[in-house]
Amino acid sequence: MTKSDTITWIRLSAVRLPLPVPVSDAKVLTGRQRPMTEVALLFADIATAEGHRGIGLTYSKRAGGPGQFAHARELAPALLGEDPSDIGRIWTKLVWAGASVGRSGLATQAVAAYDIALWDLKARRAGLPLAKLLGAHRDSVRCYNTSGGFLHAPVGELVENASAAVARGIGGVKIKVGHPDPREDLRRLTAVRERLGDGVPLMVDANQQWDRPTARRMGRALEEFGLVWIEEPLDAYDAAGHAELAAALDTPVATGEMLASVAEHRELMRLGAADVLQPDAPRIGGITPFLQLAALADLDHLQLAPHFAMEIHLHLAAAYPAEPWVEHFDWLEPLFEERLSIEDGRMLVPGRPGLGITLSEQAHAWTTEVFEAGVAP
Repeated sequence: MTKSDTITWIRLSAVRLPLPVPVSDAKVLTGRQRPMTEVALLFADIATAEGHRGIGLTYSKRAGGPGQFAHARELAPALLGEDPSDIGRIWTKLVWAGASVGRSGLATQAVAAYDIALWDLKARRAGLPLAKLLGAHRDSVRCYNTSGGFLHAPVGELVENASAAVARGIGGVKIKVGHPDPREDLRRLTAVRERLGDGVPLMVDANQQWDRPTARRMGRALEEFGLVWIEEPLDAYDAAGHAELAAALDTPVATGEMLASVAEHRELMRLGAADVLQPDAPRIGGITPFLQLAALADLDHLQLAPHFAMEIHLHLAAAYPAEPWVEHFDWLEPLFEERLSIEDGRMLVPGRPGLGITLSEQAHAWTTEVFEAGVAP
């Protein structure tokens, strides 16, 4: 019997990434949240006795970063001595180690950094991009931009951002809606559509802003724009409301990014509440649960459009059987030495092993806390 490799060292890094300008969506304009000024990231770097390395990440917005770091730090000793190939078993071990605080939310989001690092390590060891290790269906994925479409941007800036995204080769544009005055939503969307023309795929995102009657009225008003989807028109946990809306509208309904477990997404699927499912691997606990969810979504013939973290989700989307979308956010780019390539509306899967990312000097400069366990390589 061949001796197994073992995990001998772990380093956790808490990173605070400042945003160039405060960002506002519908939840800010109605007082539910404050503008977003930074993203808190947790990186996990794992090394083995045979010299293999992998890096993973999870994140939080507005609050939760210190909690994720603390939980991951508490779990770190449980990884030492484990075979890094046993990813599913390790995921279960870590989740149950913290099960008293839940098997979703912050607890499993901390586990996600480890899980993603182990998948990165496995693909690097195989000399393959993660998408190829998982079994890619394509070498590029349709992409759309979100970071230029927030509600804090005046309509002129919104239009210029949309034009710049298309000029860069990005395939579609998503615009935030949910303004307290719905006429303003229609004005902004009309301006973007007139600038881009009918041929550019256009999506909108209400960020859970509307109640059911408002969502129905706005959904009907938006039909004329030929949208790819209407995202999060209702509270993320109103699966029944999303199902009713999806049945009533011709425009597809997309949701799922705020959910924190496979079980929560499964309820969406059970009720037919989403035409487009938008899971977020760091939020649901990593790549291991994402693959479970993707298999269920494929069985239900759902479209897939993973939320945020394109550096991870590009690989996962490339391995989904039906043609997916991946979300282009340039926010995390300063953290990495590499850049993802975009051509003809599609994001290209990099040929580098694993996720294909290396932390930049800027990432190290933004690091606020570090924890190490085991023997450094």
